Amino acid sequence: MLRFWIPLALLCASPLVYGSASSGADDAAGSVDEVIQWNKTLLTIVRTPAAQPATVHPTHGFAIMHAAIYDAVNAIDATHKPYFVRIEHVSPRASQEAAVAAAAHETLISLYPAFQTTLDQQFDQALAQIPDGVDKTTGIDVGRAVALATLALRSDDGSAATPLPFVFGNAPGDYQSTPPNFPKQPVFTHWSRVTPFALERAKQFRPGPPPALTSAEYAAVFNEVKSLGVANSSAATADQSLIGRFWNGAIQNYWNEIAQTAVQAHHLTTAQSARVFALLNLTFADEVIAFYDAKYTYTLWRPVTAIRAAATDDNTQTAADPNWLPQAGNTAADPSYPGAHATISAGGAFVLNAVFGNQPFHLNVTSEVLPGVVRSFDSFAAVENEASLSRVYAGQHFRSDENAGERLGSAVADFVVGHLLTGVQRRDDADDY
Repeated sequence: MLRFWIPLALLCASPLVYGSASSGADDAAGSVDEVIQWNKTLLTIVRTPAAQPATVHPTHGFAIMHAAIYDAVNAIDATHKPYFVRIEHVSPRASQEAAVAAAAHETLISLYPAFQTTLDQQFDQALAQIPDGVDKTTGIDVGRAVALATLALRSDDGSAATPLPFVFGNAPGDYQSTPPNFPKQPVFTHWSRVTPFALERAKQFRPGPPPALTSAEYAAVFNEVKSLGVANSSAATADQSLIGRFWNGAIQNYWNEIAQTAVQAHHLTTAQSARVFALLNLTFADEVIAFYDAKYTYTLWRPVTAIRAAATDDNTQTAADPNWLPQAGNTAADPSYPGAHATISAGGAFVLNAVFGNQPFHLNVTSEVLPGVVRSFDSFAAVENEASLSRVYAGQHFRSDENAGERLGSAVADFVVGHLLTGVQRRDDADDY
């Protein structure tokens, strides 16, 4: 990946003088995690109706913000390789919290200008907690410089393009507009053309094709979702039905909140927290690019279409139900294979296991769509498994979609963790700063 270097002298109008008595590390002690606070802010924004541009996937903004936060903090901490921006000779005493606030604020006012008043207020509040002085000023300058460079990097990445027109197929297995919502056009048809954040290309880990319609595997996954995923299913248990409803929100939001819980429970430093959220959201952004590449390569019909049109699939083990509707009600407006929830959840679990290890970890997860409903888990893998299966119980996906998504998500996450934000030996010579 290309790197961007900024000489420290270019950050300010006048030379910076170091030696303030305050310490960025000391300022962090006992304070709130600014990385988490800005992550919460962005979650609030994307949950606000009409705030997120309809043709820009929310993971794109999360990746930009957290990449900027990470590079800004890492310029001060100097323990890992930068994602994109490297600023040399930054004092280790510069305020990491000020750098976080400045990087997040600068990226978000660019990506979501309608929220500038609220973002300005949060920025001012964050800075008010940091003692005035050169360390604070340096942190702000670093954060802003990194944010502007990161925004420039992504300014022509294809995310602002108009979605490509899509023509629904009419052959068995072809993706078609789904009842009862019958979307006029599938979403994010252009997204596989967005420049990845880490991957070399969108199809780098593209899964193989879905099961043939005439295969025994297809019959098995067809009959499973037909039985368990139908509205008011008599075959699904009460817990399976609840699981199908519980995970009906934006899956990356769940995993960002899970990461918040894990970071707080492990009492991470600002630099450690910045790295966790950067790895997580860079992974999510590239997974979305990758699964849209696969979805629009294979254009597989959704269960609601498959079950209603089963008489055309040439499989004697499937039977049509022309009135079948999924438990979730409306079906997502894109092809079925691979599953998005599975891809994102596999990536989230992989990244968090890589950071925190595979030790048992108790956590509660709150539903995006069922207010006040909480489910408890003892590992990230358990969350991944349930979130993935939920799409079968919701009638949204075949299990084969989810299996492919899990493989894709793990492959992307493995690549990101293995290639980005890796550790370096920090030089302690004061003359280097």
